[in-house]
Amino acid sequence: MFFNKKNIKTKQKSSFLDNVKTFIIAVIIALVIRTFLFEPFSIPSGSMKPTLLEGDYLFVSKYSYGFSRHSFPFSFPPFNGRIFGKFPERGDVAVFKYTNDTSIDYIKRIVGLPGDKIQIIQGNLFINGNKVLKKHKGKWRARDRNKVLQTYDLYEEILFNGLLFEVLDATPNGMLDNTDIYIVPEGHVFALGDNRDQSSDSRILTQLGFIPFENLVGRAEIIFYSRDRFNSLWKFWHFPSSIRLDRIGKGI
Repeated sequence: MFFNKKNIKTKQKSSFLDNVKTFIIAVIIALVIRTFLFEPFSIPSGSMKPTLLEGDYLFVSKYSYGFSRHSFPFSFPPFNGRIFGKFPERGDVAVFKYTNDTSIDYIKRIVGLPGDKIQIIQGNLFINGNKVLKKHKGKWRARDRNKVLQTYDLYEEILFNGLLFEVLDATPNGMLDNTDIYIVPEGHVFALGDNRDQSSDSRILTQLGFIPFENLVGRAEIIFYSRDRFNSLWKFWHFPSSIRLDRIGKGI
């Protein structure tokens, strides 16, 4: 039996080109999904406990608030404002670019919209002079970044639109438990971490402060994976037990 070397080379070349085309198409589809639909993010800190834990991985819907330059990889192309822009609802958990360095992503809960008056009095949230209902639910325990077990007071807050969520109080009368009145400027939103005493958020005007509308990246939707980061990766025998199965598929 004789083989035609020319035909074999032609088939190999055709197979290679097909693989390259498939790879390029897959990359384009992935970029379209990441840019216009959903983008994965991971949670590196405990500022949103108990809603989000270190080691949670979640999908963020990019279309929820429209599209700004920060919706695209590397914030390119540069343009001002938003296309199909829509402001968040109070209570949304949103990813946005840090005001002082847009290369950094933050995630917090939006509690204030343009024109709102926000104030914290003795750890209680006030929106436009109205106190947000807050119910004590007991104690909540978790390890901090130094692996020290901490005990928090767990509360449930209920916004005026009926949305309820849990927040933590680590220290009564903490540094940010009593504030002046913040008036949210036009084109901005105001965000708090659910771990109120251990969150650097809009209450600190010299750091995060008011968040420009165009800095919003998207709304957190669902946790698709979660792993306890206190278990070292090199200890591979701990890997199965470090996966938090009860958090996978949890809506936000």
